[in-house]
Amino acid sequence: MREPCPVRPPRVGIIANPISARDIRRVIANANSLQLADRVNIVLRLLAALAAGGVGRVLMMPDREGLRVMLQRHLARSQGPDAALAAVEYLDMPVTGSVDDTLRAAHMMREAGVAAIVVLGGDGTHRAVVRECGEVPIVGISTGTNNAFPDMREPTITGLATGLFASGRIPASCALASNKRLDVTIREPNGAVRRDIALVDAVISREQYIGARAVWKTDTLAAVYVSYASPQAIGLSAIAGLIEPIGRDESGGLAVELASPGHGAFELIAPIAPGLLRPVPIAVWHRLEHAVPQRVRQRAGIVALDGERELTFGPHDEVFVTLHENAFHSIDVAACMSYAADAQLMRSAAGASLPVAGFRPLTPQT
Repeated sequence: MREPCPVRPPRVGIIANPISARDIRRVIANANSLQLADRVNIVLRLLAALAAGGVGRVLMMPDREGLRVMLQRHLARSQGPDAALAAVEYLDMPVTGSVDDTLRAAHMMREAGVAAIVVLGGDGTHRAVVRECGEVPIVGISTGTNNAFPDMREPTITGLATGLFASGRIPASCALASNKRLDVTIREPNGAVRRDIALVDAVISREQYIGARAVWKTDTLAAVYVSYASPQAIGLSAIAGLIEPIGRDESGGLAVELASPGHGAFELIAPIAPGLLRPVPIAVWHRLEHAVPQRVRQRAGIVALDGERELTFGPHDEVFVTLHENAFHSIDVAACMSYAADAQLMRSAAGASLPVAGFRPLTPQT
């Protein structure tokens, strides 16, 4: 009789972008950059909470900006019963310091069978992870410039919810939320097809070059397509959010056609970056329906995906934007914590104790 295979403990992936929130919008707007020590402290809080939730091992993306070195230094001196952090393993992969690292790490984590991927970054980092994570659910921690997708929440709670889901204590039916996505397709005259995605917004600009990847000049914009948009958002999706808000859980999206400066039905003042508000001339707008392609009217320019210039197209190219619902899954932290309270997951019998994890905060001078 064959011996049953041992059940492997759950693993969670962590992709921490060490250089998010350092784009040009941090120069032109009054916004702070998250320092490396702050990112390390976020990861340490995650490791403590993941361990308390039942996750003993973490797969992490390596970097060359110092995050790994600083984290290892702290972990080496924080062993013991009062610091039962999840063990960290690093992916064996080349490090380029570009978005390719995030793409490769997400793919490798999916192949390794992680239960979830925790993402530290802004909209661009989360978009890169979704491109490669497949069916693996993600959960976001906001550390970028544009943070329309990741929630602003204490990492300890995010880690605890993720750990409880990954360890099987919260069912997927309660823990996971479905998300919309925008697919961008460019068809060239020679038959070649280019494709990419956006989680929140795909913006068409009349500019002809990529240059600095971040988009902040509203007088060059031609159209904004959003999967959802909040009037409280910062970024280009705020243009749609201040016209006709669309919820994450709501069907459909929104397309907004912009006018040239001085023309249009009205001008909208939109917060397109932290501390940066700009006038946007609005022409018309309409709702997007699931799986119905929208042809872009602009004949040449660039496509910015979740706030970053990514694709160029010429006058003979055809560009389409298509909204897809139920495109990928994320962990609903609020729903997880409500379930944990109702199911008394964090209680223990008298005389017993739950796993306790903690860490000593790392200071920038360490």
